[in-house]
Amino acid sequence: MQLWRWSWRLPSKGSCAHEVGCLTLPLGQGAQWLGKQESRREWFVERLSIGEFSARSRLSPKALRLYQELGLLEPAAVDPDTGYRSYELAQLEQAHLIALLRRIALPLAEIKAILTLEPAAAARQIAAYWERIEAEHDARRNLAGYIVDLLSGREHVMYEVATRTLPERSLLCQLRHVADEKETFAYGKEFLAIFKERPQPRVAGAPFLILIYHGEVSPDSDGPVEFCRPVSAEQAEEPAALYPELTLRSEPAHEEAFVHLGETQLSGAQWQLVSESLHDWSAAEGRMPSDLGVRLTYLAEPPITPDSRPEIDFAVPLS
Repeated sequence: MQLWRWSWRLPSKGSCAHEVGCLTLPLGQGAQWLGKQESRREWFVERLSIGEFSARSRLSPKALRLYQELGLLEPAAVDPDTGYRSYELAQLEQAHLIALLRRIALPLAEIKAILTLEPAAAARQIAAYWERIEAEHDARRNLAGYIVDLLSGREHVMYEVATRTLPERSLLCQLRHVADEKETFAYGKEFLAIFKERPQPRVAGAPFLILIYHGEVSPDSDGPVEFCRPVSAEQAEEPAALYPELTLRSEPAHEEAFVHLGETQLSGAQWQLVSESLHDWSAAEGRMPSDLGVRLTYLAEPPITPDSRPEIDFAVPLS
């Protein structure tokens, strides 16, 4: 632990007029300090070594080094010769807040953003995060209920299912393996950016985006998933040349069962419930899913504004 104490420099002989401040001791007079005292002093500031700070904050040195690396909690000083880190007592409050936020499983990237906010804005951000967590928990509870009913031989109807017939269509697509839904979302933004940079007229009445799951996306499975956009069959070669990073392919005419979700934004567990409802419906109707891949279709009717939110369908193509 280091203490920063008062310190000042004695002026050299004859240099009092040029110093920031100097101590004068004329014969028979009391001591007097002249000049700007603030610029020559350092306040008492208690410094803690990383071990001491770790003990007081209850964060391990490993965590403190990680938080420094990510920019969440920088040491007050780092010795240039030894690399030893030291912290100020005032930083214990921030360390405590980080520890609390990790207790509710808030990702480190979100914590970093929250630490830059005013308290009221930070509180709103945390409340919004917890609403998402509770919604995901409710969805998992419903999914667990579905699994229990499935194993117990009971029916568990979740969503209303309809059918429709789609004609053969041309699609511009890109296929990729993904680790989770967050990575899938980022991939979708990347795919849409291609068309924002090089816009093309949309096919009237067709979805502006289709997300096809060719495999399960979970901690144990990486898809793959495929993003597609319908293009006019008569003029398909022209947009194909405009987007060389995409693959032009044809999807055959087919019938599909679907659940219309409107503008609802669902979590991974909720998507799974919708998928199970569609597969249960297919089994009850004696219909088999085809190998075209379950999919989400996104449809936004013009005029499209920054506030527009797409209508979403979850569909299973049928054999």
